[in-house]
Amino acid sequence: MSETIYPDLEGASVFITGGGSGIGAALTEGFLRQGARVAFCQRSDATAFCAAMEQKTGRRPLFLPADISDLASLEQALAAAAQVHGPITALVNNAANDQRHDTLAVDEIFWEQAMAINLKAYFFACRAVLPGMKAMNGGAIVNFTSISYMMGNAGYPVYVTANSGINGMTRALAREFGPNRIRVNALAPGWVLTDKQKEKWVTPEALSAHLDRQCLKDMLAPEDIVGGCLFLSSSASRMMTGQALVIDGGVVTTG
Repeated sequence: MSETIYPDLEGASVFITGGGSGIGAALTEGFLRQGARVAFCQRSDATAFCAAMEQKTGRRPLFLPADISDLASLEQALAAAAQVHGPITALVNNAANDQRHDTLAVDEIFWEQAMAINLKAYFFACRAVLPGMKAMNGGAIVNFTSISYMMGNAGYPVYVTANSGINGMTRALAREFGPNRIRVNALAPGWVLTDKQKEKWVTPEALSAHLDRQCLKDMLAPEDIVGGCLFLSSSASRMMTGQALVIDGGVVTTG
């Protein structure tokens, strides 16, 4: 977990999609430790997680049940967060579904559902916070993607397509929102060993092969992603927008 303090995040109104598990849970804790007012949404109940966060950090996040693939549900959660915590100053689009599949298994329903979660929700969350950020003449949006599209990974082509789309969307919105001092950046983690990854896809062989590709020979934990997100959400990155920050231990190189 990052120990760096970003003073402008104290009291900031932060909204995180999928903020109660995996990387999202680490992000929620990281922002709470900065003194931010954190709201998050997800489908499953997160009451116990909120209680644990309050005990751990002294601050309780606001949990708003929502299905991000349902735009009305997502927009209601964003509006509720703004009503309780004030206009959202930092939006973190984190929730995603990297279900494995191959091309012949994809029908129109699967495609639409995957895109609704992995791309459509991102765009419409950005759209929902735009008026409030414009009124404040500033804000930060962090769109989580992954290195999958940079590597051309096989095994989940619709997810990889959506990740590439997130990068293009981030650049386009950064250009559009920039005159209002609203920064839009992407954050691309490598293979982060969340509980879900360990349960479904981690094997000794897969870990060994992945570490062979990493410059740094430690596997990523959710806490390793927090510092980059805090940086992109704070004024420390005030002149950074339209970029993709990669945190992957050195699997891909950019520049």
